[in-house]
Amino acid sequence: MVSGLINENPVVYEKKERRSRIAPSTNDAAAAVVDEYDIKDPEHPYSLEQLKVITEDAIEVNDRNSYVRVTFTPTVEHCSMATVIGLCLRVKLMRSLPPRFKVDIRVAPGSHSTEAAVNKQLNDKERVAAALENPNLVDMVDECLAPSYGE
Repeated sequence: MVSGLINENPVVYEKKERRSRIAPSTNDAAAAVVDEYDIKDPEHPYSLEQLKVITEDAIEVNDRNSYVRVTFTPTVEHCSMATVIGLCLRVKLMRSLPPRFKVDIRVAPGSHSTEAAVNKQLNDKERVAAALENPNLVDMVDECLAPSYGE
């Protein structure tokens, strides 16, 4: 996907069995919030789940308040793909959720050398809109979000 890998040998974990993240009485749209199993890493041929960039415990859904927070952990502290990963998560949510939801995407505290800057960029509507006007970035995001068969 990307030449000149930042993390040439990432630790790859087994996929976990899926479990329900929220009570059955909540909105079905919120139940399908982030399916991290379907998001590929922009740098490696693995899912974000397999690299433990995102876990089920890092996804918070508050259907009553129409709020979703996703916290992810890059594989290395100096990951240059952190903003792309966050953008993939945001686009996945934008495509999956009703517009009433406020989405908060965060890098896990202490997991990235420029954590504050990444968090600011990922949660600034104007910066996200500008990023989504870049055809190269949109292609990269679409590639990460494309369904993978046979996994």
